[in-house]
Amino acid sequence: MSTENWIAVDWGTSHLRAWRMAGETVLAEASSDAGMGSLERTGFEPALLALVGDWLDRPTDVLACGMVGSRQGWVEAPYAAVPCAPLGPAPVRAACADPRLRVHVIPGLKQPKPADVMRGEETQIAGFLARNPGWDGVICLPGTHTKWAHISAGEVVSFQTFMTGELYFTLARHSVLRHSLADAGWEAEAFVEGLRDGMARPERIAARLFGLRAADLLEGTSPDATRARLSGLLIGAELVAARPYWLGQNVALIGAPKVTAPYQTALEAQAVPARIADGSEMVRAGLAAAYASLKETA
Repeated sequence: MSTENWIAVDWGTSHLRAWRMAGETVLAEASSDAGMGSLERTGFEPALLALVGDWLDRPTDVLACGMVGSRQGWVEAPYAAVPCAPLGPAPVRAACADPRLRVHVIPGLKQPKPADVMRGEETQIAGFLARNPGWDGVICLPGTHTKWAHISAGEVVSFQTFMTGELYFTLARHSVLRHSLADAGWEAEAFVEGLRDGMARPERIAARLFGLRAADLLEGTSPDATRARLSGLLIGAELVAARPYWLGQNVALIGAPKVTAPYQTALEAQAVPARIADGSEMVRAGLAAAYASLKETA
């Protein structure tokens, strides 16, 4: 791979992260709160320049993934339909006023039936496959919208999204449970109990959720235990629905330790070992693969 400097960008709804790269080597990194959700279309270039302007002394390729390519993003990068390679279509060029910027946005993936989409996770999947050639199995990417993706012969065959992280956040911040939860703290035993209940009777999850509030009022359950049990209930219900993905498969988890750890515990409770990969490292590896492909076709 060329060691020419370029810039890798992971642009989500809430945050913008950038790395100054030489090949696959990180020279510098920066981040801001200028996520897609806070920007108008005309605001993307200024937000990027505010973050990486000091890195630019000549026309520079920028490879960007995530919500920057959504309908509300800088430029809409059409979805590629699975089954396909995670980085199948060529990146879409974004219009830039500053001649030092050559911004290329990576398309997401879509699944017509059942309907599903992803943006950003395809780049992490590509990074994992670049680091693990020939790997087949299922990749789980926990987060606000957790993805389970079936991988075979270097392609994403199918995938499914679960709003588990968003459900947790909504319940913890905007429901009656907000009075019973801690913002931090964790009781491992309570998580396992919630996981067990969520998997055993997922159809009763609405009742189990209110039971968390009742247990606080009547039994004085600690906020740490309630927080962990809520997470266990939601992840347990997700695992039941995702069983066709992880049962009898090689499984990898991609993400930050704080989001992969509960899933690792949950899978180990089902006797399913999981390989762990850091989310930031995988997104950089995927963007590096996209950059190498871009230079080959230039």
